Amino acid sequence: MTFQIRAISIYSRDGEIRTVPFQTGSLNIITGDSRRGKSALLTIVDYCLGSDDFVIRGAALRNFVHVFALTIAKGDEQLFVARPAPVGKAATNTTFCIVSQAHGAPPPDYANLTFSMPLDVAKKVLSRFTGIDPSVQLPVARSPRQLSPSVRHGLFFCLQEQNEVANQDLLFHGQMDDFHRPALRAMLPYFLGAVDPERAQLEHRLRLLRRQLIEQQEHLRAARPFQHASGTAAGLHGEAVEANLLTPAPAGRLLSNDEIVDRLRQAVETTVPDAEPPAGEDPLSALNATRRDLREAYSRTRVRISNLKTIAREKDDFLGQVQEQHARLATLGLLQRAHSEMTPQGELCPVCGSHASDAGQVAQIMRRDLERLDAEMSAMGEATPDINARIADEEGALADLRSALARNQEEIEVLSAGQRAAAQEDPQHRAAVVQGRISLFLDTMARHAQDPVEDRREELAMEIASLEERLGNSAQEDLLSSYLSLVNQKIQSKAVALELEHHSDPIRLDPRALTLIADTRRGPVKMPEMGSGHNYLGYHIATMLSLHEWFNEIHSPVPRFLILDQPSQAGFPDETRGGGFGSARATLLNLYETIHLSIESLAGAFQVIVLEHADLDDEPFRSAVRARWKRSNGEALVPEHWITYDSDE
Repeated sequence: MTFQIRAISIYSRDGEIRTVPFQTGSLNIITGDSRRGKSALLTIVDYCLGSDDFVIRGAALRNFVHVFALTIAKGDEQLFVARPAPVGKAATNTTFCIVSQAHGAPPPDYANLTFSMPLDVAKKVLSRFTGIDPSVQLPVARSPRQLSPSVRHGLFFCLQEQNEVANQDLLFHGQMDDFHRPALRAMLPYFLGAVDPERAQLEHRLRLLRRQLIEQQEHLRAARPFQHASGTAAGLHGEAVEANLLTPAPAGRLLSNDEIVDRLRQAVETTVPDAEPPAGEDPLSALNATRRDLREAYSRTRVRISNLKTIAREKDDFLGQVQEQHARLATLGLLQRAHSEMTPQGELCPVCGSHASDAGQVAQIMRRDLERLDAEMSAMGEATPDINARIADEEGALADLRSALARNQEEIEVLSAGQRAAAQEDPQHRAAVVQGRISLFLDTMARHAQDPVEDRREELAMEIASLEERLGNSAQEDLLSSYLSLVNQKIQSKAVALELEHHSDPIRLDPRALTLIADTRRGPVKMPEMGSGHNYLGYHIATMLSLHEWFNEIHSPVPRFLILDQPSQAGFPDETRGGGFGSARATLLNLYETIHLSIESLAGAFQVIVLEHADLDDEPFRSAVRARWKRSNGEALVPEHWITYDSDE
């Protein structure tokens, strides 16, 4: 036997408690307007049952709720589970308060809560309360690791979020997560009752032994070249003789393996004489020195060209200013007129043409300025060709240096290639290469000698054969197929009641693809191909109800509740939510009648909590409503007086 939910509670920062009660063994509906906290009930359950993340959303809950709590019960046992909201910038909170209570006891006051239980311990406590055997280890396909079932795995079949309840691509809670899918595939046969824990251990042991046998074969194959009896040592011995590191063996005598290894050690210790240095200057060094000189000359030439171009620009700018001043003074020929027009009263003013006592002095100053400007313009004009000629000469020299550098680089490359080829043919170089190969061989052989690979192939093969004989029958596969067939019959009967598409075809749950498949005359049809949102929703509900009916029959350790978030969203018009009439309303009512019948068939052993927008005035919906959270009545999960934005917040 496992647990159901009696209440969900939240605590304010002041310690005030808001509790939402539920009836076990029955249908519970929380209906109302959007953004009143209905969907948060599902995430609170998820958070309090050991989520690794802070999955609760909504500003009111995150800002004004200090503790989230859950009251769960099985038989006469009751457990109160509380978990604080994250503090500060923490991503989540990993401490719990779990208290065993008398049946029907209310949530404790905030002052009596002590948060000291770590997350991993809390998961183990909740898993034991669910009825899960902590010693069970289940293999994960294509992975060396094993998983222990926990309450977190049971929630795959207990929660259907708003984006899951009618999703054509996802059937189970958390299936979207890449990490959860392998766990789902491993846990589904276990919770269906088709996994013998002892057999699972033997299968895991068999996989490990097969992997060890492959690794053993690879290690032995890698060690074979370094054994004395291999031909690798003899081959290296022949190369050492050719490189004049060893003298040839006496004619007609075959060396033993130990003798070959000893001679290889001598070859490594033989000193390779240095090559005679070439007479005269090294041509490659001379080319490199020439290249350095060319690069320095190239850099100096570029600097000179840059300086000459700067001078030319500055000269052009200055000449432009001089020409502008000259043009101003020479405007309208005033200076010539002033020079020629003399009167008895004196010279005329060169600007206004009137007699003035100092007109001659002004004219003389202006004539001197004009003559100076003429001289400067003439001098700068004569300098321009010289500067341009020098720039052209330097650019020619730069082009010559660039060509010289290119030729130098070609010579260096040709000479380097020749030296490398010569080194390949050089006896000293070849002897050094052979010594390096021999040294590597001897070092590796020494490591294998110190840590020899034990040949366990025969032992592993015998154990593998024994396990294969014990696991030779397909009893577990047959059992899983049989149980799935029974669950599939339940799913199809509910598909008929809900008038879903393909309800007349055989429907089966695929434990590998984690989806539903209809077997038709035209071939298999997977759930994403089954049509409208009404069909997706219907098959989700049919599958979850059928699984829980089966879990109850075999006493599987899965929590005995199912939370559905807004099933009326899938294809039902707004009139349904206002109590209107029509085929959509009748379809939704049929859905709730199917849920109610499934609950009644389990006689109190199963609980369904629905978070809904719709509000039907028909049975079984009307009597299952536990609360109506609407803006018109001011009701919501978080009381309005909790939501206060103080100056220090």
